[in-house]
Amino acid sequence: MGMVYLAERTDDAYRQRVAIKLLRPGLGGPKMLERFRTERQVLADLQHPGIAHLVDGGTTAAGVPWLAMEYVDGVPIDEHCRAHDLSVEARLALFLEVCDAVGFAHARLVVHRDLKPGNIFVDAEGRVRLLDFGIAKVLDDAAHDAADETATEMRAFTPRYASPEQLRGERVTTATDVYSLGLVLHELLTDQPSRRMTPGAGAARHA
Repeated sequence: MGMVYLAERTDDAYRQRVAIKLLRPGLGGPKMLERFRTERQVLADLQHPGIAHLVDGGTTAAGVPWLAMEYVDGVPIDEHCRAHDLSVEARLALFLEVCDAVGFAHARLVVHRDLKPGNIFVDAEGRVRLLDFGIAKVLDDAAHDAADETATEMRAFTPRYASPEQLRGERVTTATDVYSLGLVLHELLTDQPSRRMTPGAGAARHA
């Protein structure tokens, strides 16, 4: 749904690299703009060492909203585990870090809705970092609920890691993320795909 660029400061104040995200051209309708603004606010509210934090945000001269995220120099958690041939104990320790970050979000009524290895990085220091709240849901946001219920054609998730209620287009809860975490854990412990893409999920877009 968005384009992400690696960027650096251009002045001499200090050095910093960030990931800048903008909506893709042609996806600037009211619903997508609202989703983007939701992501920006969600990130502003989630200050946790296991969640990549928001650095800045705004709107371009052309009216396109953008956000600058902390740049995480790392790799997906499954790749990290395989590359370092981690033991079961070490993999579980990383997974507990993931759970801690997800639990922090849930305590603030935020459901990620797209938990998968590609959104869970391990940085150069070996710390877990949760990325991409682009389709996150705020459970007490009535306006966002209405948008979800009336715009099923815009459902966005990764079918391989989606919960049954996501595939059926039903209301999500924190259990949605717990289900996806279970699939991620299966892959971390077995080095095997948790399941094939569910038949009939083609109408859903990959996030």
